Amino acid sequence: MNDLLASAPFTDIQPRIESICDHIRTASMVHIHAPADAVGVLSLSFIEAACLDLGVPYARRFMPPHRTLPRDEVIHPQHVEDGCLLFLDPFEDTWALEDLKEKPYHHLTPVAVSVRLGASKSERHGALDVVAQCAAIASALAPNGARVRRLRPFAGTGLWLREALDTTFDPVHTSIRDVLSDEGSIRVVALPDVPSPSNAMIPNLSARMLNRLTKAWPKMDVEARTQALSELVLPCLNDPKLSTPRIEELIWHRLLVGTHPIDVVSQVHQTMGGWPDGSDDAKIHASKLADFFIVHGSLIASPSSTD
Repeated sequence: MNDLLASAPFTDIQPRIESICDHIRTASMVHIHAPADAVGVLSLSFIEAACLDLGVPYARRFMPPHRTLPRDEVIHPQHVEDGCLLFLDPFEDTWALEDLKEKPYHHLTPVAVSVRLGASKSERHGALDVVAQCAAIASALAPNGARVRRLRPFAGTGLWLREALDTTFDPVHTSIRDVLSDEGSIRVVALPDVPSPSNAMIPNLSARMLNRLTKAWPKMDVEARTQALSELVLPCLNDPKLSTPRIEELIWHRLLVGTHPIDVVSQVHQTMGGWPDGSDDAKIHASKLADFFIVHGSLIASPSSTD
């Protein structure tokens, strides 16, 4: 695996993540607290996978899902007597690094970062979400760990769930996607290359046109593919809920892992659609999903799986 901390989005935050890793390595017990939402499961699972790969004692706790909380209610992690506590807070506002306050635990929130891309190293600004930070912590702790490597393709899913892609080009999302593609953790393909995509993410998409295009796709050249995809997506452009950057990702940049027929963001989409409403049910569901995710490296079982 490539070193995530050495990639462009992590330059600003690298010292902070290295400090957290040092504390985890020396702790008598690692406590992981996260909300019982899909993004909480994704974040927590990376840390738990690293602890399992390293043989570090840990305890996890799922807190009430974000959507069940009254407006303006602030959630705090439960007190622990000893060890290292990581409070994963993906729904918190984006903080500037210099404004993060010292606390008796590690409070992981989205943080504003500068990303320097291209040969000119032109500076762009974005937000580094909690899932990506947890993926970087896990890879720094256990770069060759089997479980950490299994979850690696999902390092950018928290960025997908954020609103940044609904407004403009997101340099953090693009950079992490390219890191994962370059190292071979994922394959970036166009929509017709995905055996079982979740088409519900694209309003007004014609399932019939997509089926016809998928059948003809292998025999088409680049120009024909570009033209066909443009025609396919044209009715979708009128939907105000779907931004141009997100459409581009959904049409041209689907992420496949191994032989799994469902792309990464479709797995996330389907998982969120089946989430229980009640707080207690959500916690149980989140715990079971985290177990499955860590073992299988996917959120949804492959139809061809015999497990």
